[in-house]
Amino acid sequence: MVCGINHGNLALIEEKLNVRVQAPGGKMIFKGKASDIKQAQKVVMRLYERAIEGQTLGAADVRSALSFTPDKANKPKANTLQFGSGKQRVTARNPAQQAYLHLLQDAQNDLVFGLGAAGTGKTFLAIAYGASLLVANRIERLVIARPALEAGERLGFLPGDIAEKIDPYMIPIWDALEQTIGSAMLARLRDQGKIQVAPLAFMRGRTLSDAFVVLDEGQNASIGQMQMVLTRLGEGSKIVVTGDADQSDLPKGQASGLVHAVRILDGVKGVAIHEFCADDVVRHPLVVRIVKAYEADRKS
Repeated sequence: MVCGINHGNLALIEEKLNVRVQAPGGKMIFKGKASDIKQAQKVVMRLYERAIEGQTLGAADVRSALSFTPDKANKPKANTLQFGSGKQRVTARNPAQQAYLHLLQDAQNDLVFGLGAAGTGKTFLAIAYGASLLVANRIERLVIARPALEAGERLGFLPGDIAEKIDPYMIPIWDALEQTIGSAMLARLRDQGKIQVAPLAFMRGRTLSDAFVVLDEGQNASIGQMQMVLTRLGEGSKIVVTGDADQSDLPKGQASGLVHAVRILDGVKGVAIHEFCADDVVRHPLVVRIVKAYEADRKS
């Protein structure tokens, strides 16, 4: 189970960690540098722990295990984010969230995809990390965008000013920001233009420098929209795209830009992909069982 179909899981470990892994007769033999072998063994142990719990292991699980083993050349990664000198903190609640947070903190990753079901913390942690950078003056702006499909991305036809049109679609974003930095700081940074929340369509034509950009609900972006967002990246910026490929609201027959981007960018230097599974959901225990039931139904 750990090896994967045609030893595909082992091949991925070999590629990422520069080792050779053989599995004759149920045993595993590692060849390579001692430090790389040690990392590979840790990855295999994490996969084994998941396997004995009855999980079917694939490339997503291998990437998750790999990302939880940070390269020794990188600076130590924090599992807790702090906002200024106050008491407000956000802490990763499970190994999957820790691995994801480590990817966000890795300076080599200019583009990070956080994939998985609702309740895994993929969007909240991305926003929290971006907010922590802003509060520490390490970036100039925190920019968060969502496709406003309910309005057909045609907000000009709705009554009211821009804020009145946008806010109903952005309530989850504002809730996450208020939870991380508090309402007073949020209001101040918003008034200063340092926190910008907008529909995806408002990103067109912009170049975002010294910014942390989060595209939420990425599965609802078309291929063209996704390309548009990813090419907004300016000097000193990082983009995080979050979404659940199984929850696309795009018109039937229209391809998801998230699925397409993950497929063509996997393995590109500077791009990191983290996939959460049903066991990583941190909401009510019933939500975990519901997510698993839907996953099982899709596979059947």
